[in-house]
Amino acid sequence: MLQVFSGAWALLLGMMLLQVGNGMQGTLLGVRGALEGFSTTQMSVVMSAYFLGFLFGSRMAPEMIRRVGHVRVFAALGSMISAVLVLYPTITEPWAWVIGRVVIGFCFSGVYVTAESWLNNSATNETRGKALSLYMIVQMVGIVSAQGMLVLADPSGYVLFVIPSVLVSLAFAPILLSVSPTPAFDTTKPLSLRRIMQISPLGCVGMLLTGGVFAAQFGMAAVYGAEAGLSIGQISGFVASFYIGAVLAQYPLGWLSDRMDRRKLIAGVSMVTALGAVLGMASGGNFALLLAAAFLVGGSSNPLYSLLIAYTNDFLEHDDMAAAAGGMVFINGLGAIAGPLMVGWMMGVMGPKGYFLYIAVLMAALVAYALYRMTQRAAPAPAQTDSYTPVSPSSSPMAVEYAQEVAIEAAQEAEDVAKSA
Repeated sequence: MLQVFSGAWALLLGMMLLQVGNGMQGTLLGVRGALEGFSTTQMSVVMSAYFLGFLFGSRMAPEMIRRVGHVRVFAALGSMISAVLVLYPTITEPWAWVIGRVVIGFCFSGVYVTAESWLNNSATNETRGKALSLYMIVQMVGIVSAQGMLVLADPSGYVLFVIPSVLVSLAFAPILLSVSPTPAFDTTKPLSLRRIMQISPLGCVGMLLTGGVFAAQFGMAAVYGAEAGLSIGQISGFVASFYIGAVLAQYPLGWLSDRMDRRKLIAGVSMVTALGAVLGMASGGNFALLLAAAFLVGGSSNPLYSLLIAYTNDFLEHDDMAAAAGGMVFINGLGAIAGPLMVGWMMGVMGPKGYFLYIAVLMAALVAYALYRMTQRAAPAPAQTDSYTPVSPSSSPMAVEYAQEVAIEAAQEAEDVAKSA
């Protein structure tokens, strides 16, 4: 791990600063929108816009990189992110924020594609898994750190918007000034969505539903906090709890997934998420219970993303795993776009409780579907499955492709060991 860090510290530091800026602006907009008197419906559209831009960016960024190169794409998108961040408090209108969120989602997606291809290029076959793990940890640390910065100034002013803009600008310095060579770039032609659905119905349905839950955490948690009357410090702690839970639970769940029927684990983890959401609904404004609910929801729902990818890989040929990555991310993105809109509607009808009810309903649906799929075909033996590799739901298709490569290499290594024994 130290060897990986020493070889990619500039990239990892830059990505952490980027995630601080991204995590800060997402929460800050939820708080500032409430101060500006934006309705829950308006804020749901604002938050959904990020995921729309992200989805388009993940499709268009590879072509931009092929045309003008990594460095130019990286620098151009970073400049646009920094500019939009300081424009938010200048034009406090929902339509302007929707446009800004589409642009920022597009730019962050392109930045992630660029950075992740750089990271993969700097890793060897032996260190790629560790590099992906470090990358995911850095992403989560950045988002959690961002929440603590919201108490540094008044959210009704400009300072809190300037801070992420400066951090994003600084993030590109260590990356662009490092001596890492520009990687060769190529992407795999994706499998059709119909084909992926035929191969793994549970994987596709699960990715759609978890996309909606992740968007509720990343986009609407601060909106919920403002609607529930939480203070700025409490909103920061509430949002951070989702990601702290995600970091702590990712590896234990990954260990379990390589040793049991993944459908049972998917159903069990989804049930924990649903129960965490029920706890949030029943909290009655008790902040300690809200933190516990957020920890449970984040700690169980975020690892589902990697778990569903690993489960889908169990039914794919090794040559098709990377090809399926783009389709799986696209399905997850569709759920993420719809997520804030559905949460906003439910909160508009029911008040803050609609936030947790939305999560509970989606995860209960995933439990039911996972149990149904267990009746449709037998599970492969754990020894015949591919390895679980942690990936953040905020990553681009590039990281998912590289995670597939790690899973393939781990499976082939295990197969070689078994044959030699």
